[in-house]
Amino acid sequence: MRVAIGQFTVAKEPERNIAVIDGYAREAARNHARLLVLPEGVIARSDDDPHYAADHAQAINGPFVTALRGISKTHGIAVMATAHLREASAPLPYNCLLVIDHGEILLEYRKIHLYDAFGERESDVIAPGDEVPPLVDIDGWKFGVMTCYDIRFPELARRHAVAGADALVVCAAWARGTDKVDHWMTLCKARALENTCYLLACSEHGKHDIGHSMAVDPSARILTEAGERDGLVYANLDRARLDEVRRILPVLVNRRLC
Repeated sequence: MRVAIGQFTVAKEPERNIAVIDGYAREAARNHARLLVLPEGVIARSDDDPHYAADHAQAINGPFVTALRGISKTHGIAVMATAHLREASAPLPYNCLLVIDHGEILLEYRKIHLYDAFGERESDVIAPGDEVPPLVDIDGWKFGVMTCYDIRFPELARRHAVAGADALVVCAAWARGTDKVDHWMTLCKARALENTCYLLACSEHGKHDIGHSMAVDPSARILTEAGERDGLVYANLDRARLDEVRRILPVLVNRRLC
């Protein structure tokens, strides 16, 4: 399976972000990608206001998600991204990773591990999820999803791998800071290697976030890496390579603890 990772600086205006995503989906489909992975918080973001994304949350049947569904259907591509979504009866919105294919929502994952670290407090403006998301099947490939800070908790990735994931997907807005690029790259490679899964990771980039989106193979080889620039990068998921790594390094078979 050919996949695309679309890194960009999320704007304050939702319509600008939809225009970028539509262009990425068109280009990715033209280059035969079946899946487009996007960053965290794609409705709206401000580098100067940490609450901006939550304050601009929409309903799942609102204009932004409706547009995402239309993009997926028009271009025949699966889309994974997180959006801040609000329910009328809930006091706080959720940070929700959506998987959309052929215009249909296959999964809504509400972020479990909120980013209360490095001086930030996501839990002040976002409600946590409490359910491990099921795997999503796209053309016979099984994907387990995580959102940003989730990647620091290896038990979630392991739950996906034990459930049968072939690939892990991380949609993020990885904050800048001392050694934070090293943290990101180390964690992406570790989650792939310890679970012998492909890993697709997309981070927003800007004054607040690092970018450096990447695809990693099951032996922790970086297949592609975006650095700090807008644009698409591509990788191919190879079933034979996945099987080979798991034959040589059968950690999922050899494990003795749950």
